[in-house]
Amino acid sequence: MKTIKDLDLKDKNVLVRVDYNVPLKDGKVESDLRIRASLPTINYLLENKASKIILISHLGRPEGKQNEEFSLVPVAKELEKLLPGHKIGFYNLPKAGEKIEIPKDTKIVLLENLRFDPGEEANDKEFIKNIIDSVNADTFVQDGFAVVHRAHASTDAVKNFLPVSAGLLLEKEVTNLKKALENPEHPVVLIIGGAKVDDKQPLIDKFVNIADYILVGGKIAADGYKSDNAKIIVANDFDEDAEGAKLDIGPVSTAEFVKYLNGAKTIIWNGCLGKTEDPAFATASSIIADIIGKNQAATTIICGGDTTGFVENYMEIHKDLKYSLISTGGGASLEFLLGKTLPGLDF
Repeated sequence: MKTIKDLDLKDKNVLVRVDYNVPLKDGKVESDLRIRASLPTINYLLENKASKIILISHLGRPEGKQNEEFSLVPVAKELEKLLPGHKIGFYNLPKAGEKIEIPKDTKIVLLENLRFDPGEEANDKEFIKNIIDSVNADTFVQDGFAVVHRAHASTDAVKNFLPVSAGLLLEKEVTNLKKALENPEHPVVLIIGGAKVDDKQPLIDKFVNIADYILVGGKIAADGYKSDNAKIIVANDFDEDAEGAKLDIGPVSTAEFVKYLNGAKTIIWNGCLGKTEDPAFATASSIIADIIGKNQAATTIICGGDTTGFVENYMEIHKDLKYSLISTGGGASLEFLLGKTLPGLDF
């Protein structure tokens, strides 16, 4: 995969697909993880004398129409805080044939939500070509790993008009996930949680020949998931609420999971083990997050939106924990691990 480290960036206008699909509350960014994840690429481009950095992203599902609820204005303000000394230029999506005049002293620009135009999700070549022409882009950097499984204009059609390379976030995601698939260090442990067995079964099937152990918790286990395979260990005791609902795996199963995690060299975690939005039922997930985050000898990968969000929040309190990869891609990381072809990586 060609990356920005292979490019001569000096004096180039670089169009960068980032993933700023962040949670907003009262017009402010609630979690800046995805914004911070883009900073290594932005800083690399600055250090290597790119002329202009034009960032493009989507946020939410405005369904092809302008909707201020999904505006990227709060993101531009947050990005400016994270890049002291740089004023972030913010522009609406250009109309057909319109040129965006970026001041000479503005190095970084963020365009408004791509999904305000139906051309983004329709994979419309003219839509993305108009953006390219409006900013005189010389090259394109794909750094929005969370959207590479979508055949959209900013992941697929763009390849018709500009040379493409991977940003540093995309490179990190792909390198870690690829290693887990193709050349993992053993013992390999896959932790599966969450609620929908239909979503998780393909991943279990994929890793049954890769992993040494697959640990199954969450609602899947609570609903009675069964397997005859000796390497698949399913939680069988649970913490319940007053009505008897099984909302977390219990202490016996948690201790058994920890036993398999101790000494593991590759750990992949997809899906929380309990109803983590309720602190009373986040015990098992917290213990697992702690064990994994302290295992610096292993490759540790956290993937899946709920799991990533839980671990992010847990790290706000437990700042000593470190993971090889907290994936920014929910569906993208899952599809990558399943070996599917992703349009945004096909360059």
